[in-house]
Amino acid sequence: MTTPLRPLGRSPLQVSSLCLGGNVFGWTADETTSFRLLDAWLDAGMNFVDTADVYSRWAPGHSGGESERVLGKWLRSSGKRAQVVLATKVGKDMGDGKVGLRPEYIRQAVDASLQRLQTDYIDLYQSHDDDAQVPLADVMGTFGELIAEGKVRAVGASNYSAARLAAALQTSEQHGLARYESLQPLYNLYDRAVFEKELQPLCVAHGVGVINFYSLAAGFLTGKYRKAEDASKSPRGAKTTQLYLNDRGLRILAALEQVSARVAAPMGEVAVAWVMRQPAIASPIASASNLEQLQSLIRASQLQLDADAMATLNAASAEA
Repeated sequence: MTTPLRPLGRSPLQVSSLCLGGNVFGWTADETTSFRLLDAWLDAGMNFVDTADVYSRWAPGHSGGESERVLGKWLRSSGKRAQVVLATKVGKDMGDGKVGLRPEYIRQAVDASLQRLQTDYIDLYQSHDDDAQVPLADVMGTFGELIAEGKVRAVGASNYSAARLAAALQTSEQHGLARYESLQPLYNLYDRAVFEKELQPLCVAHGVGVINFYSLAAGFLTGKYRKAEDASKSPRGAKTTQLYLNDRGLRILAALEQVSARVAAPMGEVAVAWVMRQPAIASPIASASNLEQLQSLIRASQLQLDADAMATLNAASAEA
């Protein structure tokens, strides 16, 4: 099965319409399950997988690098490296002073990621957070060197404000440096305001491809969490209900339920299909801990929402 690929910014990368989030690998999906998920993802014609060096340092007993190690074992055992657009990140706190975007640390971190991933190149290497302590010219210059050396094919930014992304793009243009070809922001039917007001117009204007995270608002938009007691349904349930279980969240769930019934697709698939239709979005990121969830994501990538469905969802999720 093949699916149409999309350009990622102005880079040479061509990515599937959805990106598989690797935060679950080695955490809520064990190694065997992770391998099955990755195989099924490629079998469905998808090619884009996103991880980070820090995944899953938050889990008890983990120190970071767990996701990259699982991915690396799969890449080596499957022989499918050439079929994958592989994205990872640098900059979040890995402990022992391993944090930020100092040129010497970027170089240390990329080599560590390459070793864990058991590959000699990363397709998309991303700044996981902005680092205002390091001049943007130093950051982009270092990334450019990694591209020239063949360790990285393109670079992207995650969690950048519009002002800092604009400054980074301007710095790259002024000095002839590598530029951020992608942005990974928080964006979904609930979390709309910040991205749509400031980041979306900037990305459209500069041809930056958006690969937003939390497309399902940490599972909330599937309808899984409707009351406080539902927090026990997953490891991240307490945080999800705290963030999203309110009047506006319930209004969005009601609209999703309405559209879901009309198009005969689950609420989560509708939520992902809505994100995919937004300007500048190249490939939304969504995670799956089992094959059933993965198949749902694949169906979402093929779901077409008409103007009435989009209007219903836009109205319900509009922020005051």
